[in-house]
Amino acid sequence: MCGICGELRFDGQAVEEQRLTDMLSRLERRGPDDAGTLRKGTLAFGHRRLSVIDLTDRSHQPMVDETLGLAIVFNGAIYNYIELRAQLQGMGYSFFSGGDTEVIIKAYHAWGEQCVERFHGMFAFVIHDSRDQSLFAVRDRFGIKPFYYSHDQRRFRFASNTQALLAAGDIDTSLDAEALHFQFTLHAVVPAPRTVISGIRKLEPGHQIRITANGEISTARYWHLDATRLPQALSDDEWVEAIHAALRTAVQRRNDVADVPVGVLLSGGLDSSLLVALLAELGMEDIRTFSVGFEDQPEEKGSEFEYSDQVVDRYQPRHHKFLVPNEEVLKRLPEAVDNMAEPMFGQDAVAFYLLAEQVSQQIKVVQSGQGADEVFGGYFWYSRMLAESEGSRLDRFRKHYFDRDNPEYLRMMNSPWHTGDITGDYVADALNAADVDDPVKRVDNMTMAWGLEARVPFLDHELVELAARCPPETRLKEDGKYLLKRIARGIVPDSVIDRPKGYFPMPALKYVRGEFLEFMRDILDSQCCRERGLFSRDYIDMLLAAPEMHHTRIQGSKLWHLAVFEYWLQRQGL
Repeated sequence: MCGICGELRFDGQAVEEQRLTDMLSRLERRGPDDAGTLRKGTLAFGHRRLSVIDLTDRSHQPMVDETLGLAIVFNGAIYNYIELRAQLQGMGYSFFSGGDTEVIIKAYHAWGEQCVERFHGMFAFVIHDSRDQSLFAVRDRFGIKPFYYSHDQRRFRFASNTQALLAAGDIDTSLDAEALHFQFTLHAVVPAPRTVISGIRKLEPGHQIRITANGEISTARYWHLDATRLPQALSDDEWVEAIHAALRTAVQRRNDVADVPVGVLLSGGLDSSLLVALLAELGMEDIRTFSVGFEDQPEEKGSEFEYSDQVVDRYQPRHHKFLVPNEEVLKRLPEAVDNMAEPMFGQDAVAFYLLAEQVSQQIKVVQSGQGADEVFGGYFWYSRMLAESEGSRLDRFRKHYFDRDNPEYLRMMNSPWHTGDITGDYVADALNAADVDDPVKRVDNMTMAWGLEARVPFLDHELVELAARCPPETRLKEDGKYLLKRIARGIVPDSVIDRPKGYFPMPALKYVRGEFLEFMRDILDSQCCRERGLFSRDYIDMLLAAPEMHHTRIQGSKLWHLAVFEYWLQRQGL
């Protein structure tokens, strides 16, 4: 797990060393163990390393294979690299390192662009082929690993975060009006290839790019999620057995493929509790778990310790529990926002940041339960959508999910930023597909800010492919996650299974009052915000007057949305 960056120039000029240095400096936190650069004429690669697989210098990056004429920078983990390595050795390839990076190089040489279809894992990598001076870049199937880029007539630049690209300069930093519509409608998820910054794009999950020496760029999709029903229906018991086996394999892969210990982020919810139970079921010893909690608000508890403690009592892992006071949350908000590659609205982004700081002092790799709700129907709005009988698919989706409908969006934004119903049009098309767009962006961002690698077994692509073919009526039984509840019964405490659905809580960013309200007021009343002129002052004043009356359909604070977005722009110097 690492941070990558680089540049390929098309005008014959050498890449400026300072540009590479500036980019690499903004990736240091992603890879605290080692740094490397490669500059060769019109090409430059930079890499910051978090040593997890093959801890020796032999897996230093950028990695160059002089014999094959290939160089690579890679961020991620290939969980089946040992099997692929053996296969490649049988084809006559020899290896000088013991990690997964070199396997990617040899696989590319052996199988070309189709090599990516063989990889199990999370990854973003770029290969330079000296034979034709081209670049080949890939992002994993679910966008677990980030890949941002800028492209113009002179160069192609890429990096693991937007901050690195901004540091290199020559970026169109104007705001993308269509991306803004997504930002404030879909809980800060801006579908690739857009970002809110016009000059920065991101590679779509499950896609690859080839960039030629003269600047021609072509993008192709290498993976589709098949959500069609199986030719022969399975019983509930058969689905439980199949998902149990696939999930157990996914958990084992993410535990075994590391040369350092692997822990678990134990929230107290069903998903992370099930990870601990499956590790125990697999016979893993010395399981390490980590939980974080925050101060209660009158409306909502700030921790789930009462549930995570029960899992700890049952399995006796080496457990670490952290309680973060509100004053610490407010004090640390600026640095958390600084480390967001894109502005994030989920209150759990800040929670992950503060938890990752503590966990990274103990361990380098953790498994996390993110993705389970998306795959297995855990969110409350899924069942509500399924129960709807009126309106189009878009209408049923919008009613339970959109943060704002288009009329409210137009009231919120000043007229220069008005658009049509961009998000509605996009979702109407997307509902006919089965695409996923980086559901765990915040996890990678906030954990890698502390050099902590988060692995997400619920997004194992073979598990997801299996789950996608299960009828939604089965997945959504018993208010959702029926299959996971069945698997957990008997190995996870019943109180954890049967509890109401919870969320990684940070109530102070949901029920905004006191110092948090003043913090947000100062941001939105600032001269910078007023001069930017994005938001209607009437809309801002309405939220500030009664912040607790204005929540989204999935219970996010609308005031926090505006404040953190403006604050992110200010912290990035935009």
